Amino acid sequence: MHCSLRHRFVPNILFTLSLLMTMVTGLVVAMPALAATSTPASFADLAEQLGPAVVNIYTTQTVKAGSPLEEFFSDQNRNIPEPFRHFFDIPGHQGQKPPREMKRTSLGSGVIITADGYIVTNNHMVENATEINIRLTNQKEYVATIIGRDPKTDLALLKITPTATLPPVVFGDSDKLRVGDWVLAIGNPFGFEQTVTAGIVSGKGRHLGGTPYENFIQTDASINPGNSGGPLFDVNGKMVGINTAIYSRGGGNIGIGFAIPISMAKNVIDQLKEHGKVERGWLGVMIQQVTQELADQFGLERPMGGLVGEVSPGSPADKAGIKAGDIIVTFQGMEISQMNALPSMVAQTTIGTKAEVGLIRQGKKKTVTVVIAKLEEEQTATGDTPGSSTEKDMGLTVQELTPELAQSMNIKGAAGLIIANVDPDSAAATAGLRQGDLLLEMNRVKVVNLNDFQAILKKTKNEKQMLLLIKRGDHTSFVVVKRQE
Repeated sequence: MHCSLRHRFVPNILFTLSLLMTMVTGLVVAMPALAATSTPASFADLAEQLGPAVVNIYTTQTVKAGSPLEEFFSDQNRNIPEPFRHFFDIPGHQGQKPPREMKRTSLGSGVIITADGYIVTNNHMVENATEINIRLTNQKEYVATIIGRDPKTDLALLKITPTATLPPVVFGDSDKLRVGDWVLAIGNPFGFEQTVTAGIVSGKGRHLGGTPYENFIQTDASINPGNSGGPLFDVNGKMVGINTAIYSRGGGNIGIGFAIPISMAKNVIDQLKEHGKVERGWLGVMIQQVTQELADQFGLERPMGGLVGEVSPGSPADKAGIKAGDIIVTFQGMEISQMNALPSMVAQTTIGTKAEVGLIRQGKKKTVTVVIAKLEEEQTATGDTPGSSTEKDMGLTVQELTPELAQSMNIKGAAGLIIANVDPDSAAATAGLRQGDLLLEMNRVKVVNLNDFQAILKKTKNEKQMLLLIKRGDHTSFVVVKRQE
């Protein structure tokens, strides 16, 4: 019996092993084939083709400066110890010398977009420059003029007058990029001209908190200081982004770089070329992120969209009937998966457009038509920002206290602004302010919303310190915060 069973099972085992070996062999054979079709054998042809469209940018800035030791203390500690001030002729000390002027240079990258000499780069590369020089790959140099700048998207358009036709890039479609797609970056990191790096798209729709209009492409293609303003290409050689930032603790590349998607940049470039400035659409709502808790409260299947905390009186949203408590889930038919996507969508919409806005109100879907208006600078704080405003001189970010936020923080019977963030190296941190404090007054004037906050800042812009009334827990106290010069 045992012998019979043994003979019956051995062939089955051998058959199973044979089948497994066939499957494994098939996978081994198939995997190199898959890799061969998805991974470029070399980027050399693309680099050679695209390199001449990338330029080196040298900028010069004239700044006021004191002695070298003053510069050292200023950079390191911001304040020079009083016992040393008379050695350095620091402004404010008797016998001071007038500040001297010095030249400060910086290096970066740019990309040619037209044959007659229009070049795109980052705004932060050129905004304070007194002189801008462009060097082509053939080593010819030109002086560039600024056609227009847009700090909100960190883009600038330059123009040179070349002696010959230039090789422009071809714009791609950044909206079609997928996470995992190959991309190529060309630039001048640390002054090393025409450096080529390759990587993949690591993420899309990244928001770093700088402006409401951020919608970065994240990539692990090496991007270092000096790559700013350079192009990001897809494997077809089309430009899909403008490299602009890195995430790093030490200043070098750690595989997390960010590029402005070309779908956003095209609109900005066109406006800068035509008008020298950018006009943006305005909806007129204050929105906040929908958390899982809020999604549960509002009957959503998952967190999505932007919760309307406030509607500006007389705004397009107000005229269309949008109300506080509505959740905006679509704009022009496109889903708002994250709150941060809405400001960028609205900003890029042509003024006067009749836009379809999808809402959820008290658990029911609703669509309204909004006529997009022009965003004015003073509307920014109460328009399409993510419900917050930053005061750089004091180093704090505030957010309006919505009913939902008050409930989540167990705040009752109070009106003011929540301190959402405090820069640890700022005057606000030195004064003892903390995240979660409730800001009630500024210079003895009540603050209820961001309009109040911005109005007081504008009125007191020349004052060196602010008197704030803060509520922490059940206690209120006055705090004096110095404003950094």
